[in-house]
Amino acid sequence: MTRLLHTPADLDATAVLRVADGDGVALADDLVDALTASRAATLAALEQAGPVYGVTTGMGMLANLAVGTDAATYQDDMMLARAVGARPWLDARTTRAVVAVRLRTLLEPEAGVSPDLAHALVALLDDAPQVPSRGSGSAGEIVPLAHLGLALRGRYSFAAKEGVAFLQGVPVSTARAVLLGHDARTLAAQALVAAAGSIAQVRAPRDPYHPSLARADDVLVQVHEVLLDLAGGEAAPRMLQAPVSFRVVGPAVAALLRAVTRLDEAVDRSLDGVTPSPALVEGRFLGTAGFDGWELAAAMDAVRTAATHLAETTTARLHRLLDARVTGLPPQLSAEPGRQAGLVAVQKRAVGLVHELRVSAAPASIGAMETSAGQEDVQSFGLEAAAALDHALGVLRDVTACELLALHQARLLDDTGPHGSPGLQTVLHKGSQCVSQDANDRPFGVDVESISHVLGVGWAHDVLDGPPGAPSHTHPTTDSNA
Repeated sequence: MTRLLHTPADLDATAVLRVADGDGVALADDLVDALTASRAATLAALEQAGPVYGVTTGMGMLANLAVGTDAATYQDDMMLARAVGARPWLDARTTRAVVAVRLRTLLEPEAGVSPDLAHALVALLDDAPQVPSRGSGSAGEIVPLAHLGLALRGRYSFAAKEGVAFLQGVPVSTARAVLLGHDARTLAAQALVAAAGSIAQVRAPRDPYHPSLARADDVLVQVHEVLLDLAGGEAAPRMLQAPVSFRVVGPAVAALLRAVTRLDEAVDRSLDGVTPSPALVEGRFLGTAGFDGWELAAAMDAVRTAATHLAETTTARLHRLLDARVTGLPPQLSAEPGRQAGLVAVQKRAVGLVHELRVSAAPASIGAMETSAGQEDVQSFGLEAAAALDHALGVLRDVTACELLALHQARLLDDTGPHGSPGLQTVLHKGSQCVSQDANDRPFGVDVESISHVLGVGWAHDVLDGPPGAPSHTHPTTDSNA
């Protein structure tokens, strides 16, 4: 599908996500006309202006030095020495999102770029240029954007002010936040399904999920409603009170969803804000702070904290599933206790992964250091925040897969089931079709990887949006070339 853009706002966060997944874009005639007009206004303003940052002057600490009159060559050349990034590169899907966001913010009139540059970016969508995923210690995102700008070399030459406009803003952090926010919402739904399965399997009391206990928290009300729909009722609980990891899953999922909502709001502000510096405003070139992506970085840190907490509660619940006192099933979910180990090592895998998240739990958005001889003395570290969040979501996906494997093993060993609603049984069956129906020991790591792949392509992503058991939408994933 090709999306025809009439205004910059047509390339919103939802559209960026769809472009990342393969949609194309094209510029409508009215948008091209608007770009032509803003470009003419920019060139006219340059004729009347004095020194203009990054156009007639150097950049950073060298902003007080005048450059030569060959502005076009200067705009191209500023990509060269700033392209200092290295592997790991962003994967192709993420790079498409970055190009889409870069296009989105350059379509605004204050950027003053030409329609030709916009068309060149549209053509770049399918080329998967190499853009570094981390190692950006500048105030903005000059390092990865210089790599993106070099990808245009040979097919487009930046004209006056276009190079500096291209290097400004935080399109990489914004694009990553769009995709990672979507992934986090998906994982919140998937973790909720796994938790509902565990609640049903151990026949835990349903009291903690009563709607009245979520008063003043609409998000938690929704989470508890879905949880109860999936888990179903329990007339004869095995215990008076379930372990804490069963009781707090609702608040843990709700906290993650709220953190993602705040990230989404930061994304919208980034897409709609003034990002060029200088920006043409009311006929004047104004220096801006559009390169500052700290809010995005801090919001991604908050999502990472919530995802880590959910991974911790998932791992704790997984341990309870191996406890015969909690489940009434063979210890360690072993088909032959004593001779066969069951899933004890699967839980140890989860423990190791979650411990790794604890070790690296410091916020990426904190830790400014001076660069550019003191001219740039604060950074936002959005790329580092995104990389850390990406890793945390990968761990949450892995430990959720471990819990789903334990549920599958429990169902194989339990002759009193199935437990939970028909909708839950349907969705759990879909998630376990990729693994063996034999409960005996085998290399369970292969099973975890198989289930993790199913999670990665969207299994049960929509349980918070529709009735339990509704068909799951899936989308292809793109492997990283890192």
